[in-house]
Amino acid sequence: MTKRAFTFPGQGSQAVGMGKDLADACPEARAVFQEVDDALGQKLSAIMFEGPEETLRLTENAQPALMAVSLAVIRVLEARGVRLADAAAYVAGHSLGEYSALCAAGTFTLSDTAQLLRTRGRAMQQAVPVGHGAMAALLGLDLATAAEVAAEAAGDEVCGIANDNAPGQVVVSGAIGAVERAVEIAKGRGARRALMLPVSAPFHCSLMAPAARVMAEALQSVAMRAPAVPLVANVTAAPIADAEDIRRRLVEQVTGVVRWTESVTWLAGPGGVDSLVELGTGKVLTGLAKRIAPEAAATAINTPADIDAFVASLA
Repeated sequence: MTKRAFTFPGQGSQAVGMGKDLADACPEARAVFQEVDDALGQKLSAIMFEGPEETLRLTENAQPALMAVSLAVIRVLEARGVRLADAAAYVAGHSLGEYSALCAAGTFTLSDTAQLLRTRGRAMQQAVPVGHGAMAALLGLDLATAAEVAAEAAGDEVCGIANDNAPGQVVVSGAIGAVERAVEIAKGRGARRALMLPVSAPFHCSLMAPAARVMAEALQSVAMRAPAVPLVANVTAAPIADAEDIRRRLVEQVTGVVRWTESVTWLAGPGGVDSLVELGTGKVLTGLAKRIAPEAAATAINTPADIDAFVASLA
């Protein structure tokens, strides 16, 4: 019998037009987008469907937008009789995707999740002045070598591992000068490619400490329930199900490493998962899953046709 994990994408997967086919075809999706719009007091769905791209890319918009599409998929599946607790043994999300996963699993309400992600996006953007921080992808280096590169580049500034996305795909984050040095050092250490990323802030490093404090306060003010299935957390790469533990890990996640390679490795190993299903915009996590755990099936659900095919596969 298939044992599944549902995974939820992170920032970078957003694209103008996201969710529109779901909204056009499914009343449950339209209801999700309306609830998110109402929670934020903003017509975020119009930005999602029509752009402009630079407005959608803003962290405070991209984060709730990505969550909204993931939850639209969940709600349409639920309307087709698919309960998350029956269809998946675990949930996991990449960075902001952890909030999508938790909303899908019933830890947060949809309105609270939208507001938390708006707060998170703004806090992360405001933690470091624009132009002072940066992130870079180091491709073709193993995690240990990438960590050595970051440490060498740091000097008296901040530079560290932000995302361990897949074997040979590590992202570093920190002060812009240090990250630029890391790119040059990585090339000398055998990186296949090392490139600066088009992001507006240095996520998942110690420079995000002000945002972590904001999120600690925000998370104290919302109701949380235990998830319907355990969450494999970014910062521990292990399953957690206690609401207080989840709250603590979400705060740590703001400055901590997204341990995605280890998370998927745990799911496909000790977790016993043989199918990884990505819910929401794009197929980034599906591509990573195929590299991390090629023995597991990896699929993405983000269109009405994808939902039809998935529901049919359960019959």
